[in-house]
Amino acid sequence: MNAVYEKLEKCLKSVRDKVDFVPEIGLVLGSGLGDYGDHIQVEAVVDYKDIEGFPVSTAPGHKGRFLFGYVNEVPVVCMQGRVHYYEGYEMSDVVLPIRLMKMLGAQVLFLTNAAGGVKTGFHAGDLMLITDQNAAFMPSPLTGPNIDAFGVRFPDMSQIYDEDLQQIVRACASEMHIRLREGVYFQLKGPNYETPAEVNMVRTLGGDAVGMSTAVEAIAANHMGMKIVGISCISNMACGISPNPLSEEEVIEAGRSVSETFTELVTRTITCIHKSL
Repeated sequence: MNAVYEKLEKCLKSVRDKVDFVPEIGLVLGSGLGDYGDHIQVEAVVDYKDIEGFPVSTAPGHKGRFLFGYVNEVPVVCMQGRVHYYEGYEMSDVVLPIRLMKMLGAQVLFLTNAAGGVKTGFHAGDLMLITDQNAAFMPSPLTGPNIDAFGVRFPDMSQIYDEDLQQIVRACASEMHIRLREGVYFQLKGPNYETPAEVNMVRTLGGDAVGMSTAVEAIAANHMGMKIVGISCISNMACGISPNPLSEEEVIEAGRSVSETFTELVTRTITCIHKSL
């Protein structure tokens, strides 16, 4: 048996021994956005450390647990903290939580992150709808023997972020009268922040925001046939644009500063996605 798939099955059994909740939507909360979990009607909590073989998140501001519950009666599984490649895990472990949420029943993956703004005109505190991504500098999570139960060997990536779900986010943002940015998310390895030259490269290659997560998760989810939507919280302007040194405290604080707007937008979007399925 494929070792990656075998590990996933062990994780699935470990979770199912603790909870039989079946989610419709999987939600990943990025740095500084973990407090959204306070707005979920929680039915069960499973810490990553209590799941056999599950990678444990070590990033600041990441609580490291699954929340199972409801957002306006929509069944969701919420990741309070993700796993990053820079933490030293194999790429198969980085995307293991995404694959596990799909195996638990999630049809839709809602990705969020804190990202550095690259596009001129972006400001700290903006919310950006992810319309496309670039993960060309990251190892592919599909490297190695294909898991046929998940998807084909060479999956199409022409529309990773579902257009119908994007329209739902736009409509919800319009109802809230908030300015929703849109753009291409660019993932680099981290954990160091980007140099001015690297930020210039990202801009030259068409990136509007840059971060250390998300894109490889979306590749794995797309491979499995999940519908994907993503929102970046622009936590700071990237190096060479911002005159100030970058810090993790700034990233987390920016998430807190938009928590109310972010909470309402995510909640509205989840409710509308549920109605569309």
